[in-house]
Amino acid sequence: MKYAIIGNGVAGIHAAEAIRQLDSCGEITMISDEVLPPYCRPMISMVLEGSVAVEKLPIRPASFYDDLNITPVLGSRVSAVDVDNRTVSVNGRSYPYDRLLIASGADPRRIKADGLELRNIFFMRTEAHVRRMLAVLPHVRRALVLGGGLVGFKAAYGLLRRGIPVTMLIRSGHPLSMQVDLEAGRMITGELSARGLDVRVGVEAAAFEGNGRVAMAHLSDGTRLLCDMVVIGKGVFPARGFVPKDKINVDAGILVDEHMQTSVAGVFAAGDVAESTDIARRTPWVNAIWPEAVAQGRIAGMNMAGHPAAYPGSLSRNVIRIFGLDVMTAGIVSPPETGDFEALSAADRRTGTYRKLVFKGDRLAGVALVNSIEQGGVLTALIQSATPVRLPREALLKPGFNFRQLMPI
Repeated sequence: MKYAIIGNGVAGIHAAEAIRQLDSCGEITMISDEVLPPYCRPMISMVLEGSVAVEKLPIRPASFYDDLNITPVLGSRVSAVDVDNRTVSVNGRSYPYDRLLIASGADPRRIKADGLELRNIFFMRTEAHVRRMLAVLPHVRRALVLGGGLVGFKAAYGLLRRGIPVTMLIRSGHPLSMQVDLEAGRMITGELSARGLDVRVGVEAAAFEGNGRVAMAHLSDGTRLLCDMVVIGKGVFPARGFVPKDKINVDAGILVDEHMQTSVAGVFAAGDVAESTDIARRTPWVNAIWPEAVAQGRIAGMNMAGHPAAYPGSLSRNVIRIFGLDVMTAGIVSPPETGDFEALSAADRRTGTYRKLVFKGDRLAGVALVNSIEQGGVLTALIQSATPVRLPREALLKPGFNFRQLMPI
């Protein structure tokens, strides 16, 4: 059996390990545009802030490919997949497969602005991106971060921890708008502002200027801002440009079934490029987070090796430390106005806590906690299990609620 895996991130390596546990003889080819051994992508923001050394990023030894008898094809992106002839094309060479996993991850979202060719304008997606950022930090006096999502926030947070003044431009009304609601967003904005972050909402960068390297940004509101470093953190999009869309069904990501198989038999997808059923939404969704990529890769690998296994669906969830705030979210935090949703919330300014629960019918569909997040794991499990909530919902807003009352007798 010939296995091909596109991507050597966490989904790809867990798939390879699952395959090798079940098939000790099959040929595995792993293709990636990065040249490093597998590393922990979420930790690159910790490298930027200086709390983790870049040498601590690898999650597998350099001997990983030899240990699992994997043929690595590194440093080049896949250009095409031929599902009829079962081949993957890289730099003009074709690699045959019997089973294929697409675990190509996601690429940074681009922006439209003049002057993007100037030096010191970065994305923050890979280890190489952060290495280049670290090289210029000693000369940075003022940084500009574009985007208030997770990538933009982590970049701004890391630079602030380095003592570098940062301005963040956000199209929406508050940071982390995809993770938290308006009330939690206001608390986060207040904390960031108190720590020196200049947050500007409803404005974007239109152009950059400088003599070889960036020195100034022209904003959409007509103002100008001095900056000698720019981080583009406008989110990511599934890396599926090489996927034959006339053969493999795609939406935002590559659509997969409960076995992580695509619409083409023998072709699987996992990780940030895959679109599986969202447990809270009960509809296909891309939840590009580390634990889901691990689970998806493992399930895909088992099925590729002929051992049937089902994936229960994905759930968005994040736990973030923001200076003096602990923020935990899961599921649907800002529900649409249409649909059978009910949201309950409670804020305590004295303790600096905020709790929000979102219900769909008789089931918990989302939760947002700011400080006092200890019960977040139980609430997340309640969403994942789709356990009907029969008790008064207001009781769940209380930090001291006894969750044993939710258990069936």
